[in-house]
Amino acid sequence: MANNTSINFELTEDQRMLQQMAREFSEKEIKPHVLKFDEAQEFPFDIVNKMGEMGFLGAMIPTEYGGAGLSVIDFVLIMEELAKVDPSVALTLAAHHGLCLSHLYTFANEEQRKKYVPDLATGKKIGAWGLTEPSSGSDAGGMKTTVIRDGDFYVLNGSKNFITNASYASTFVIMSMNVDDKGKKKHTAFIVEKDMPGFSIGRKENKLGFRASDTAQLIFENVRVPSANRLGNEGDGFHQALATLDGGRIGIAALSVGIAQGCLDASIKYAKERSQFGKTLGDFQAVQWKLADMQVETDASRLLTFRAAMMKMEGKNVNKEAAIAKYFASETCCRAANEAVQIHGGYGFTKDFPVEKFYRDAKLMTIGEGTSEVQKMVIAKNIFQ
Repeated sequence: MANNTSINFELTEDQRMLQQMAREFSEKEIKPHVLKFDEAQEFPFDIVNKMGEMGFLGAMIPTEYGGAGLSVIDFVLIMEELAKVDPSVALTLAAHHGLCLSHLYTFANEEQRKKYVPDLATGKKIGAWGLTEPSSGSDAGGMKTTVIRDGDFYVLNGSKNFITNASYASTFVIMSMNVDDKGKKKHTAFIVEKDMPGFSIGRKENKLGFRASDTAQLIFENVRVPSANRLGNEGDGFHQALATLDGGRIGIAALSVGIAQGCLDASIKYAKERSQFGKTLGDFQAVQWKLADMQVETDASRLLTFRAAMMKMEGKNVNKEAAIAKYFASETCCRAANEAVQIHGGYGFTKDFPVEKFYRDAKLMTIGEGTSEVQKMVIAKNIFQ
């Protein structure tokens, strides 16, 4: 019986051109400065501005709102190419677009879209997304940032931790909690602007990796947020956050693939050039098998990420598929980084080779936007539905 079903694993010509553009941008604009940014914990303003000019910061936003009108697959390709050179730059984009801007665009009304989306999509302003708190990470439902209605305003109190882009963002999407008359918790999302009285930036984190990606605390002390800045209805925030995380995890999976591919590329190059006992490292089966495992797992991670991205483009529920892609790709990049340092030997422990930085950066991928353990919980929950 004839079967007309087919799956095409080839990129389109436009996608290959976009991939090449992102690759050339990363090599030319980012690579020469990676070590300097990392050592100084310097936020790459010029690079972020150039990403705005190229349309990366609003990649998936429709052109009528200042975006590039690209697909989720296109965004995945951009993320991987950036992460292959500097994961910090890719994470800046992931937080700005994959979390803040995506949440705002998806759940905003038309007035809110017109007011906030164009500046974020073009890079005139940087965005950040606030969910995690000092006492609630994976348990997002345990947040303590409160909001109380006061006429045409909401009064916001509390703090957020580990917020990417916090020190440099102008527009924030913030999750809050209040208790209704029946004692039930309701979570609501708000657009908060940097200059609102009572809103301040707290301590900047001194991190192991992703040191050029800004991470800091947000503090809210009686911040009066106009009711016009509420996203959706009261109580919609938790659902919005979960939906945003599903999309965001596809971006983090792509970032993880980029790290894994960067480790693989660097290791192949080193194995071809480095000689031991009269042979190149690549002539030894032990090294060949490490590279083979890295290649297989990187390819598998990429395919899982593409699957989740394609399903999201089709409007399907990607809760399970995004978790699978994020879980597998993040664990893969950690293994790839570990093996890359091992292949490089002592040189892999120095800053003269990129695998040292990949090694430090990789670990965050199994923690941010839901730990590996949380991803397995999500996957298992879907299995038993």
